[in-house]
Amino acid sequence: MQNRAGNAMRADDLSVGEVARRCGVPVSTLHFYEARGLIRSGRNAGNQRRYGRAVLRRIAIIRVAQRAGLSLAEIKAALAGVPDGRAATVQDWRRMSTSWRESLQERIDDLTRLRDQLDRCIGCGCLSLADCPLRNPQDVLGAVRSGPVLLD
Repeated sequence: MQNRAGNAMRADDLSVGEVARRCGVPVSTLHFYEARGLIRSGRNAGNQRRYGRAVLRRIAIIRVAQRAGLSLAEIKAALAGVPDGRAATVQDWRRMSTSWRESLQERIDDLTRLRDQLDRCIGCGCLSLADCPLRNPQDVLGAVRSGPVLLD
């Protein structure tokens, strides 16, 4: 039996429900990942989605990367080095995690700075001071114009 892409289907391929259950995610999440090109499925003769077992590890990597705050674009770029149908290896994981390390450290440093600056702002609440270290570090926006320049 072959899927719609012409690849051979395997008897141990998993249904979308089985993958969702085993990964602890809703079926809609699998469809979302597939639409974004993070995972791929085939179709059986009854036109039902089927996933190779390697997708389980791929989804685990996606979930860990999302918990670390990585964007789907960053995750997709990292997964591009892992061929479809093959589970990620220890070497694949080392490559991915190493590539994410610098970005994560920058975020950690930013959050640490933010945490340390919060004490100076407690009680003000407006964040509109010309030299507010949270919204306008070194008053770079003061040269542009006065008043609220940045709005969430």
